Amino acid sequence: MADSATLRRSAKYPREDKVATVNEIKELFTNSQASLFTEYRGLTVAQLKELRDNLRQADSSYKVYKNTLVRIAAQEAGLSLDENLTGPVAIAFAKTDAVGAAKALNDFAGPNKALILKGGVLGETVMSADDIVALAKLPSREVLLAQIAGTIQSPLTKSAGLFQAFTRNAAYAFKALADKKSADEAA
Repeated sequence: MADSATLRRSAKYPREDKVATVNEIKELFTNSQASLFTEYRGLTVAQLKELRDNLRQADSSYKVYKNTLVRIAAQEAGLSLDENLTGPVAIAFAKTDAVGAAKALNDFAGPNKALILKGGVLGETVMSADDIVALAKLPSREVLLAQIAGTIQSPLTKSAGLFQAFTRNAAYAFKALADKKSADEAA
């Protein structure tokens, strides 16, 4: 009879550290707005550090995992990502701003041709590399919020202007009437 340590080491029962890694990846998939896949072959350590710093500013992390563990985690999360999991793959997990992460990757990929955008997941939607580029071209979250606030504020500003114009015009009319009355009394 085999003990539990022998069973865990067999192919049917994966090692505890691999199970923990799969759970970590699955949690990152479920807790991130977007997961963007890249091929990083040919980037230097300094370039990877620069990319990680750029992504950190966009509230994102950049991780490298074994493709088999990512595939298992994706299946457990209900995602089909097999076409993105070929070759050396790193994943940018966007915690709050998917557009910011896509911009950081796209901007870095411009001068650094070794970074290849492969695809990703936005919510539960699987994206292609072209979708990531399109996402990168969107305005940032802050800009969109400012545009929405401006759209909401615009009619209120116009209404306030109209109310001011009414009271201002009424004041001018009353002053003109008073001036006319005093001119009539003087004549």
